Amino acid sequence: MILVKLLVVPTFLLLISLAGRRWGPEVAGWLAGFPVLTGPILFLLALENGPGFAAAAATVSLSAVFGAVAYILTYARVCARRSPGLSLLSGLASWVCAALLLTSRPLALFVSLGIALLTLVLAPKLFPRVATPVLTAAVPRWELPLRMLAGAVLTLAVTAAAAAIGPSWSGMFAVFPVIAIVLSVFSHRTSGPAFAVILLKAMVRGLYASTSFCLTLAAVLPHHGVTVSFLAATAVAVVVQWALKSRLQRR
Repeated sequence: MILVKLLVVPTFLLLISLAGRRWGPEVAGWLAGFPVLTGPILFLLALENGPGFAAAAATVSLSAVFGAVAYILTYARVCARRSPGLSLLSGLASWVCAALLLTSRPLALFVSLGIALLTLVLAPKLFPRVATPVLTAAVPRWELPLRMLAGAVLTLAVTAAAAAIGPSWSGMFAVFPVIAIVLSVFSHRTSGPAFAVILLKAMVRGLYASTSFCLTLAAVLPHHGVTVSFLAATAVAVVVQWALKSRLQRR
């Protein structure tokens, strides 16, 4: 499992960075919505703590989409006027506030689903307008390994925290915006705030895949085995992601 933590997220970050350079921020954001961190964390929780614990964590992860979007939206609105560092701190503050609110009391599955869907529907309307042309700057060679290293460090920290606490906070940390943090800060610095805003807005649309993954897992895991549940959740997420890709191509 340590190899998953050290390789999956950093490799995914590398692919997203290359995709953003080749096809632009919308494609990069679409890819970033896939549950590449959420899936391994919930799988680890299921193996170590049982299906019931993981199902409860997946229910919280469903509502935790609100926390991830709180970071994304805050960063997008602040980055046009402030530095990447201050934008990062503002986004993290929003995530902490959302996490404290969501974990203050248990949420039923349908309530968590309502929170996630309402968030994903409303959030795109709250992004700032990007009036300037968006130029994709070449990512320096030294920056790609740095992005991967940042992703590995954040992944190790988040998975360690998720394994040491109860299902509510485990579910929150499973959707902690590791990929959003790395991509927003580095894209802001390299390609400018307009590129970062478009990428983050596309990432919100991509989070429908993570939402469908967590919903399937929370519904199926209490009644079926770990393997069947995670295969079903992954299949649903892939279908949703490709449906989003078709919509992106039409746009």
